[in-house]
Amino acid sequence: MTYIIIIFVIGIIVYLVMNYNKKQEHPYEESNKNNDQNSAKATPKKSYGKWIGGGLGWAFGGPIGAIMGFAFGSMYDGMQTGKYEYKPTQSGDFSVSLLILSAAIMKADGRIMRSELEYVKQFFIRQFGAYEAQQKIKLLKEILKQEINVQDVSSQIKQYMDYPARLQLLHFLFGISSADGQFHSQEVDTIDSISAYLGISNNDYNSIKAMFVKDIDSAYKILEISSEASDDEIKKAYHKMAVKYHPDKVAHLGEDIKTAAKEKFQKLNAAYEEIKKQRGVK
Repeated sequence: MTYIIIIFVIGIIVYLVMNYNKKQEHPYEESNKNNDQNSAKATPKKSYGKWIGGGLGWAFGGPIGAIMGFAFGSMYDGMQTGKYEYKPTQSGDFSVSLLILSAAIMKADGRIMRSELEYVKQFFIRQFGAYEAQQKIKLLKEILKQEINVQDVSSQIKQYMDYPARLQLLHFLFGISSADGQFHSQEVDTIDSISAYLGISNNDYNSIKAMFVKDIDSAYKILEISSEASDDEIKKAYHKMAVKYHPDKVAHLGEDIKTAAKEKFQKLNAAYEEIKKQRGVK
């Protein structure tokens, strides 16, 4: 069962349960609406949606299902109080994983700053557009309120997500971490742990990291070769990496992810061109 089916089931069950409870608690609400208006204002509504959603999510979808169930349940509670305007969410496996791991990165240094959330929002806008970013940020704010077991979540992602998609996910996480123009050691350490739990090889991890954390050998690290490699070895390495990082590898995730994957591919090309320029190779 994919995450999107899990989330849909959770949403339907939460909706039905909450509306059933509402009818049981206020069977004559419509006929007595005016008479009971003042007392209704005095009595706060109980918010069970997030707990129901979290419990059902864990049962159907493990740690990721629990986190998203809790988040959707919280948003349902918010809708009942007018906090959120209801809009259907179309989150697929990749974007759900991205939201949860993004929250883990943001929480890595023990504090979540408003400016940091804004950086992430702008990142989502660039990658997914304004409307999708708005929906994702609503969910992200609920996820940030929860404790995230990075190992459990990453292990579940590894089980159900193919390797090229996990590479793209890692690329996104480095992009979010660097969104404010600098890297924080706690965030990089968290990404390092996530990469290991996702089953990303050391070479691939260092290749993607080198696209963001620059040093004298960054271009060579992106191609997963040594600066001592011959020109022929560099050419072969480039063609190998071009296949691995080609945007078509994640085309099944949708056009927005495929478009974003072009950034990684462009950085690979830039690294290759830089090496050729250094060596005077055409």
